[in-house]
Amino acid sequence: MTVLAAVLALLVLPLAGAPAAGAEKPSVKLSKSQAGTGGSITVTGSGWRPKTLLMMLICGQSVPSRGVIGGTNSCANADGRAVTTDAKGDFSKELPVAEPPEPCPCVVHVATVTGEKAEADAIFMVAGHSVEPLPEEESGGRLSVLTDTRLDGSSGLLTSFGAPPSRTLVFTVGNVGTAAVKDPVFQVGTSHGVFAPTWEEQQWRGTVEPGKKAQIELPVELAAGAHGDYTVSLKYGGKMLAEQPWGVGRPWGVTLFWILLAVVVPAAVFRIGMAVVDRLRPRRPYRRGGSGRRRGLRLPELTLRMPRLSMPSATKTSTAPESRTTSTSASTPTPAPASTRTLPWFTPDSDPVIPAAGQLSAPQENSPTTPTRKGNT
Repeated sequence: MTVLAAVLALLVLPLAGAPAAGAEKPSVKLSKSQAGTGGSITVTGSGWRPKTLLMMLICGQSVPSRGVIGGTNSCANADGRAVTTDAKGDFSKELPVAEPPEPCPCVVHVATVTGEKAEADAIFMVAGHSVEPLPEEESGGRLSVLTDTRLDGSSGLLTSFGAPPSRTLVFTVGNVGTAAVKDPVFQVGTSHGVFAPTWEEQQWRGTVEPGKKAQIELPVELAAGAHGDYTVSLKYGGKMLAEQPWGVGRPWGVTLFWILLAVVVPAAVFRIGMAVVDRLRPRRPYRRGGSGRRRGLRLPELTLRMPRLSMPSATKTSTAPESRTTSTSASTPTPAPASTRTLPWFTPDSDPVIPAAGQLSAPQENSPTTPTRKGNT
């Protein structure tokens, strides 16, 4: 047992004496404590999270003990620089010197852009810039955020069709002053990308006693159809208390609506145009029923009737002329009247003479080869 206890002690003591990873507080150092506009300084830092994106700004009306009183509105945002820490959490970057919008005292403010919030300040003097005393710190109650803020809620079906996204900003504050704070008024700001936040005042109904804490919920709402990366900021008494990122999805229902609109509207316009053209085009009058045929030229109906001629078959048997004529006459139908045999292109005077059926017979053996036509003279 003694040996086992000794082994455990050797293993535990080095771990107990070693500092915890990430326990070092972020810090910032400057190569110069004072410089004029147009120059530059080198900012180095240590103790930050590895591979973290940071933003460096020169801010006015600020001291490390009170932070940036007016928030980022007191900083030279246009001349800020971004830097990423290395694997050990260190960085080194040049920062151009620019006059902040507020008078000095000034600081170089370094803060994280994404992830867990962390910040550090270093005193800096901008040569030639005006200097004014800081506003007096309010006596009595003072609120401070004790825990990280969060956004509760989710997007519904209407949000996908352009309804305003909304969330609830939840945070816990503590009264670090000597007097109670009753019905505090907070400022909630929303910003999109690199644009400045739009602030809105919201009052919380309640009282926070000295040394006590309270959980506060404030509604946050964006404009209709908003999407992208937003940041929700919280201020109280002119001091920035917290910032919370908010990623808003794209309203795909609106995109689908515009696609359908681009297809339906041209089709509807085409159908309406065709209906108008069909209504305005001229109509041809016509009647229905037996007399409803279209008006136009009608050709005369011509009926051609040809006489029916039957030729008796020739035979080599010698028979009497009377018997052949009788048999032929018996088998030949009665010819039609002369009026039915008249062709349309002949006049009655020039009607050709057609021999009677009984007058046609086969040639005789002693008769000439050319038959003699008999007819009316």
